[in-house]
Amino acid sequence: MAPSSLFAVGLVLAFCYLTSFTASADIVETSFHVKNLTANRLCQEQVIMAVNGSLPGPTLRVKEGDTVIVHVFNKSPYNLTIHWHGVFQRLTQWADGPEFVTQCPIRPGGNYTYRFNLTGQEGTLWWHAHSQWLRATVHGALIIRPRDGQKYPFVKPFLEDTIMLGEWWNADPNDVENAALATGAAPVNADAYTVNGWPGDTYNFCPSNKTYRLDVVPGQTYLVRIINAALNTQFFFKIANHNFTVVAVDAAYTNPFQTDVVLVGPGQTTDVLLTANQSPGLYYMAASPYDSGIGIPFNANITTGILAYQNTTQTTPTLPVMPAFNDTPTAFTFSTNLTALVTSRFWSPVPRTVDENMFITFGLGLSACGSNQTCGGIFQQRMAASMNNNSFVLPTRMSLLEAYFRNVSGVYTTDFPDQPPMVFDYTNVSNSFNQSLLMTPKVTSLKKIKFNSTVQIVLQNTALVSVENHPMHLHGFNFYVLAQGFGNYDPINDTRKFNFVNPQERNTLGVPTGGWAVIRFRADNPGVWFIHCHLEVHLPWGLGTAFLVENGGTPESTLPPPPADFPQC
Repeated sequence: MAPSSLFAVGLVLAFCYLTSFTASADIVETSFHVKNLTANRLCQEQVIMAVNGSLPGPTLRVKEGDTVIVHVFNKSPYNLTIHWHGVFQRLTQWADGPEFVTQCPIRPGGNYTYRFNLTGQEGTLWWHAHSQWLRATVHGALIIRPRDGQKYPFVKPFLEDTIMLGEWWNADPNDVENAALATGAAPVNADAYTVNGWPGDTYNFCPSNKTYRLDVVPGQTYLVRIINAALNTQFFFKIANHNFTVVAVDAAYTNPFQTDVVLVGPGQTTDVLLTANQSPGLYYMAASPYDSGIGIPFNANITTGILAYQNTTQTTPTLPVMPAFNDTPTAFTFSTNLTALVTSRFWSPVPRTVDENMFITFGLGLSACGSNQTCGGIFQQRMAASMNNNSFVLPTRMSLLEAYFRNVSGVYTTDFPDQPPMVFDYTNVSNSFNQSLLMTPKVTSLKKIKFNSTVQIVLQNTALVSVENHPMHLHGFNFYVLAQGFGNYDPINDTRKFNFVNPQERNTLGVPTGGWAVIRFRADNPGVWFIHCHLEVHLPWGLGTAFLVENGGTPESTLPPPPADFPQC
């Protein structure tokens, strides 16, 4: 059967499958206009890129099963793509969005329409630019509520609210990135952190500064959706004198978990129930950085919003006591106490047979300084990052997905290694500046996987250059987090720690600083799927690769052709 006929049959089957479950589904259609916006923060006007004139950008509110259509008009001076973070994109792989992975960018003055379905997903996701550092200001929430006739698997909240944590530069973030890439050195840190686009009033007073405010009614319970849209900062989040019940992470329901602090890394989302059960007053909600890197400079400020009780007469908010910036025990306790709600209608048991076993070391390193270059990295080389000592380079003449679909050679290879090229004491800081371990080649190497294979990956941090907690994000799938720990992974003893009963599901995981994590997923979604560190500083340095999941031999498991308006390089 011809590919076009196969695709047509696939669409019919997919339509029949979806309509059997989506009697209450809708089409949600909107437009994103990305263009200059002059914003005033920290007593300074700065031109930023923004969607529809707002920071954060518009929230997309949909129901599970809905189809989303977003017309993106790029009126900015930069190349642009939009990624729908956490969306599976089944039969809509061309809408995933990472630049030169699934698509060429939308050029200035161009447009592209993203179309995708949200069947089988419920909770808090988000969208953001996936080109250079544009996601610093080009981002917004994607809220997926239960379809008509369905309910949350927890008490119905009185109201819902969304908290987007971010970063602010008194500069164009793309200029910040480009200045660093020009020398191979690390970029400068953000000037402020933000809550829903505002630094809050704990920064130096400025008439143009605003503080986000959430008004609450005493005794009522609120569903608060926390999204970390920052480029390079993981956050501890607290509200003074209040506790949370975590009920979901990355749009996957969890068993209720009581805590007074939430850790949320870049790309992650956390849904919590908050009961307004304190004395009427003003309480700061605060986000402070979790600085997992040893010896790496960071901005130690905090950002705040205000939780305000109805009819309060208090004028000065109460500030919570925040964890120390390097409080890894608190970060690890939060991350490892989350478990899946297996009674959720979206839960599937962990596949027990593994087809692909991978052990991936990852972290920072160096690439060689080219001739006629001025390099500001360690040992006068260029800063780099790698997975299994492969430092990933994106193509520029065609996206990886299009090259795969059209069978174009010379764009990528499929020899990404299942094991690191050298065994050493990965988390021993005495190896941090061992030049024989630091140097990494620049390649565009993918891992090819057969459709419906079960893939297990040991993600092993290294101590090269620095020990850090890296938030690793996988496109196109959720994965089960079977276990996490510190030091070097022990294949004999650590296997006994695997949780096959109710492991948390995520699309983004902060692998413990100086440690490891084991994840597992079923590769039942054909296409090319990026896996990368969601610290934006590490992505252009090469901390990523991609999984090429082959077609499955049926119309509904076959990559469809690109849409007619697909951007061209």
